[in-house]
Amino acid sequence: MALPSPTALAACWDPELARSVGRLLAQEARRKGVHVLLAPTVNLHRTPLGGRHFECYSEDPLLTGLVGAGYVRGVQDGGVATTVKHFVANDSETQRYTVDVRADDRTLRELYLAPFEIIVKQARPWGVMAAYNSVNGATMTEHGPLQKDLRDEWGFDGFIVSDWTATRHTERAALGGLDVAMPGPITPFGPDLAQAVRDGRVPEEAVDAMVRRVLLLAARVGILDGFEPAVATLPEPIAGDGLACEVAARSFVLLLHNRADLLPLDATKAAKVAVLGGAAKDARILGGGSAVVFPAEVISPLDGLRQAFPDVTYELGADPRHAAASVGRQRRSPLDRARRQRCRGGDRAAGARRDPLDRRGAARRRPEAGAVGGDRRHVHAVETGKQTFGFIGLGQVRLTVGDTVLFEDSNMPAGDDPFTAILNPQEHRFDIDLRRGNRSR
Repeated sequence: MALPSPTALAACWDPELARSVGRLLAQEARRKGVHVLLAPTVNLHRTPLGGRHFECYSEDPLLTGLVGAGYVRGVQDGGVATTVKHFVANDSETQRYTVDVRADDRTLRELYLAPFEIIVKQARPWGVMAAYNSVNGATMTEHGPLQKDLRDEWGFDGFIVSDWTATRHTERAALGGLDVAMPGPITPFGPDLAQAVRDGRVPEEAVDAMVRRVLLLAARVGILDGFEPAVATLPEPIAGDGLACEVAARSFVLLLHNRADLLPLDATKAAKVAVLGGAAKDARILGGGSAVVFPAEVISPLDGLRQAFPDVTYELGADPRHAAASVGRQRRSPLDRARRQRCRGGDRAAGARRDPLDRRGAARRRPEAGAVGGDRRHVHAVETGKQTFGFIGLGQVRLTVGDTVLFEDSNMPAGDDPFTAILNPQEHRFDIDLRRGNRSR
């Protein structure tokens, strides 16, 4: 199930609604056998260029903290742990993994730490995730003073887990308050931590405290033999579709409305509705990385309006996409349904695009001869002119349009950053002239 983004949830201004969302997510987690959610993200919208803003709530620390507290209560009502993240000041995209944030105590407390403080004091989360970045010279997985404030000043009694690959040093992380280094099985802890204890660099009692906090987590979620879970009676089941619709509807904020007779729109009276913009036709309902889910069906705003109103016109306007449009959604499943593809032309240099109104014909996915896997699409040019074709993928690639080979080579990621290769793979584009009516494969 794809719920509206946390930003939409915060726009509802309702911590109790966030609690209901948390309960629904706990329900989904239990269905999948999951004991810990790597959420909520309560960093701030400090710049419009933040790459993970879709996971965050707001630019305001008070709103973020109150909505985040409601979310944590709801998830933990369902017996599933939360890890409030990313502690702390992991709010920018530039050098996200290595930046050293320099901030005085007042700035930290009134902005960046404030959501975490509210959530810890009001919702008692069972976990916190330490961020990649440094603050005032110390990386957060080793930041003893700030992680000490979590426990001693705010009363946090849960475990602290690193963001993935954020732990850099065995001794400093163990002494700085980190309990779990992810991902396993090979981490700076394990044998290296045992050796640090034998050498006297890390006190044995420090490791004992780390173990106790991890065992407390296991007891709370009900997987530690001999201990009762923190939640004995689960909440009533929640209908996810209805809650998702409620959040989506309540998240819309009307900035100006000076005609009392205009809204809500009446389909029987609206002669014509104009819809503008790429986000209306190609619904952007997901972020990336660990925030991705695959809903059974997606109805774009344009499709929804066409179902509700008799006369809807659409124009793309400025194209916001940084990659060529797909010629069809790939479910990567044998159940991938056949659908017709068309290719618009002219001088727009637009990629192959799906025409949602014409579903005759087929767009088949099948391996090319001698290849491990392949993707074959049938497209028809509806206008004469330049077409742009492209691909994103790693490994040996062959791209052909008709009888023309546009690319045949090994395509490997640029640079040595694995995160870039996974989350932002390089796209290759090629232009080719087609005449109206041409049928290309």
